[in-house]
Amino acid sequence: MIVLSAPSPAPRERTLLWLLAAVQFTHVVDFMMLMPLGPLLMQRLSLSATRFGALVSAYTLASAAMGVLGVFWLDRLERKRTLLMLYAGFIIATLLCGAATGATGLLIARTVAGGCAGLMGAVVIAIVSDTVPAERRGQAIGTVMTAYALSAVAGVPLGLGLANLGGWRAPFIVLAAVAGFVWLLLLRFLPRVDGHLSQASGASATAGFTPRLAMGWGLTFTVVFASFLLIPYLGAFMVGNVGLSLTDLPWVYLAGGAATFVSSRWIGRLADRMGPARALGLLLVATMVPHLLFTHLPPSPLPVVAVVFVLFMTLTSGRAIPTMALVASQVPPSIRGRYLAVNIAASDGASGLAAWMGGLLLTTAPDGTLIGFAQLGWLAVAISALALGLLWTFVGRAVRLDATPAP
Repeated sequence: MIVLSAPSPAPRERTLLWLLAAVQFTHVVDFMMLMPLGPLLMQRLSLSATRFGALVSAYTLASAAMGVLGVFWLDRLERKRTLLMLYAGFIIATLLCGAATGATGLLIARTVAGGCAGLMGAVVIAIVSDTVPAERRGQAIGTVMTAYALSAVAGVPLGLGLANLGGWRAPFIVLAAVAGFVWLLLLRFLPRVDGHLSQASGASATAGFTPRLAMGWGLTFTVVFASFLLIPYLGAFMVGNVGLSLTDLPWVYLAGGAATFVSSRWIGRLADRMGPARALGLLLVATMVPHLLFTHLPPSPLPVVAVVFVLFMTLTSGRAIPTMALVASQVPPSIRGRYLAVNIAASDGASGLAAWMGGLLLTTAPDGTLIGFAQLGWLAVAISALALGLLWTFVGRAVRLDATPAP
C-alpha cells in the first residue's frame, strides 16, 4: 500500500484525488441526468409517470442493495482491481442505456449502473482513507466530492444540451466514452492499494463490526435524511411559493453548484483543522438557520433567493464531507471497504425515504403553491438535532471531538 505523507499534498496525491473525483463525477452525472430527461423519455418511450419514477428509483435502490451485499466481499480484493472492475460494469451499463430500445431494457441497464455506482463510491472513499494521512483526509474527501458540485454546474447542463442535439441516447453514449477514458487513466496512474489485505486475511464478513460502529451508519442516515426532506422540493417551492419563473431556476442552481464547488475543499480543510466530528457538529447547527430561512421565505426577488439558496446548498452539502471523513476514520482498513459500502446503502436509503416522506407531508395547491413546506423545515431541523445526539454518542463523549477519534 502507498501512504502519501504529510504535511502537504504531493503532485501524485493530487493526481490520484482528481482521478477519483472524475470517477465520482461520471456516476453522479449519470444519476442526475435522467431526471431532467424525463419529459423527453416519457414522450419517446411512451412512459407513464409511474414507470419513469421506477427508472429513477431503480438506480438508488440497486445502489443500496449492492452496498449491503458488498459487506461479504469488498475488502477481500485489492482496491484498484475492485474499482476497475466496478467501473467497467458501470461503463457498459451506461452504454447499454444509450442502446436501449424500450423501457424494460433501460430499466435493467439503470439497475446495473446503480449497483456498480454504489460500490464504486465506497471503494473511492476507502482508497482515499487508505492512502491519505488522517491530517489531510478531510481536504482529500472534499476534493473528491467537488464532483457533486461540478456535475450540477457542468455535467447535467451539457447532458441536456447533447440530448437537444442528438436525442436522449446521446448523453449516455458520450458519458460512457468519457468514463472509458477515465478508466484508462485509472489503469495507468492508480497505484495498487492492498495494505488492508494482510489485516483482512481469514476474517469473516462481519469480523470487526461492533454496535458502536453501526451507529456510524445511523449518523450518516440522519444527516442525509434531514437534507433530502427538503432538497427534492426546492425547485417547486421557489416557483410555486417564492415567485421565481422556470427560466430563473437554472441560474439559481448554477449559483448553488458553483458555490458548492468552491466551498467543498474549504470545508474539507476545516474538518482537518478542527477534526471531522467538531466540524460536522458546527455544520449541523449552522444548517438549521438556512433550513428555516429558506422554508419560510416569502415571495422575493431573484438575487435574494439566490443568496439564500447558495447558503442552503453550501452548508447542507458540506455536511457530507466531515461525515464521510469521520465514519471512515473509525474503522480499520481491513473492514473499511465493507463498512463504507453499507454506509453508502444507508445514505441511499435515507435519500429515498426522506424524499418519499417529504412528498407525503406536502400538498400542492391548484395554483402550484406547496403547502406544508415550512413545517417540513422544522422537521429537518429536528432530524439534524437527532444527528447531533448520534454524533455525540458515536464519538464517545462531547470533549473527544478530535481529528482522529479512536475506534
